[in-house]
Amino acid sequence: MNSDKVKRLLLGIDVSNWQGTVDWAGHADDGVAFAFAKATEGGDYTDKWFARNWNGMRESWLVCGAYHFARPKGDPIEQARHFLSTIGSAGGLRRGDLIALDLETNDGLRPEQVAGYARRWCHHVERHAGVRPFIYTFHSFAHGGHCAGLGEYPLWIASPESPRGRPPVPRPWGDWTIHQYANSPLDRNLFHGTREELTRLGFHPR
Repeated sequence: MNSDKVKRLLLGIDVSNWQGTVDWAGHADDGVAFAFAKATEGGDYTDKWFARNWNGMRESWLVCGAYHFARPKGDPIEQARHFLSTIGSAGGLRRGDLIALDLETNDGLRPEQVAGYARRWCHHVERHAGVRPFIYTFHSFAHGGHCAGLGEYPLWIASPESPRGRPPVPRPWGDWTIHQYANSPLDRNLFHGTREELTRLGFHPR
């Protein structure tokens, strides 16, 4: 990787209630530029730390991201509404904020059913929030057909076993956008680009 590309790498983290209190100012001082926090799971679960994390990221001038943990057995529209409502209650979306669907469990459904759930969830969020979600997944899950029809959405690939910035890219994608390259003791992510390029993938008021 040449020196120009190295300069254009943004470091990020992702968190959930498992982390408890997060020192956002400390992470920002350490060079973290963006972060995702878990907001919701299924149709009624809200991460109790989400609002605090959402505001902590914003106060530390990080690019803010929120994610929903998919439960494909449930109603995707109900889950999408719950997710957007939770973000709204925490202060809402601002220009450049990111959102993601965490797609890593099939709840016992067939791959095509999981993919159908994900497409409906993404379409609802895109239509009502005006922002295209990232898809967080891992290679074997996508390879099994659970992500069919999602290639238009940016890929956030979990591949901690791969060299940083060189994860394998599963179909239907042609390239990755965010690489989760480490998951212990904290999930660490990499975006190959500038802050401006990352926020361009986020929310923009109509």
